[in-house]
Amino acid sequence: MTGPDLDFRAERILSTWHSHLSHNLRRSEHTVRAYVAAAERLLRFDGVEPEWQPLGMSDQTLLRRFMAARRVDGLSNTSAARELSAIRSFVKFCQQQTGLERLSPPRMRGPRVKKGIPRAVTPDDAVNLAMTVEEDAAEPWIGARDRAVLLLLYGSGLRIAEALSLNGDALPLGDTLVVKGKGGKERTVPILPLVRDAVAAYVQATPYTLNPQQALFRGARGGRLAQGVVQRATARARQALGLPPSATPHALRHSFATHLLAAGADLRSLQELLGHASLGSTQIYTKVDAATLLDVYRNAHPREDAD
Repeated sequence: MTGPDLDFRAERILSTWHSHLSHNLRRSEHTVRAYVAAAERLLRFDGVEPEWQPLGMSDQTLLRRFMAARRVDGLSNTSAARELSAIRSFVKFCQQQTGLERLSPPRMRGPRVKKGIPRAVTPDDAVNLAMTVEEDAAEPWIGARDRAVLLLLYGSGLRIAEALSLNGDALPLGDTLVVKGKGGKERTVPILPLVRDAVAAYVQATPYTLNPQQALFRGARGGRLAQGVVQRATARARQALGLPPSATPHALRHSFATHLLAAGADLRSLQELLGHASLGSTQIYTKVDAATLLDVYRNAHPREDAD
């Protein structure tokens, strides 16, 4: 979808919106990019005036036309739902800039999105994945690094971004680790001996000095390790082991949650360990566990094939 070139007014609005998301709301870099990009698309849309008050008074008709144009661009239901959420947040922010808080953002029902169930890997597959990544690495220290990262995801339930944001001041690892998650919220996660030993092996092997305020996990050239590097290494190992495409680094975090729930962990404790803002985000793992039990039943029950 194309539109008019942005003038200085639109640039100023986008800059203020970016600052609000980053500094006031402390959203992740990914969220900031997505929300600013959605606002820019709206500002480029025909008939949109780049001023706070007109933007704050955007109505359903305008947003329907905008979203219709976005769907013509080929947006899926999931992407369209995210775009609408970003635009509603932007309109609400525009209202706040001009004293229009009494107005509600235009009410629009987004497309229905089917919420998928995360797919867990088995404990053996999780460990084998980490070992295979280590064995296939170009250099021993890189293999030790990637194994340590994957075991942190599985053993402690970290998001990959959380693991890669760790600095040298996390060392030496103890029985627990304080992690800064989404929105800058801190939580304490357990560190298993297997994970602690893997990180220690990487620390001993790395050719770089790990200073307290610099990245713990380093890329080949010494900068902070990028997510894509870990994801590509995991994809190669997954293929070598014959695991499904769902066996990704993020699936290891899902596996951490699923296996804890199966072992008897309660949802509130799991919510704290995962850093979920709401219990609803954690409750999806009850569906995961039920799906796992059903698979076991189908594969092992002696009467499953009976008429």
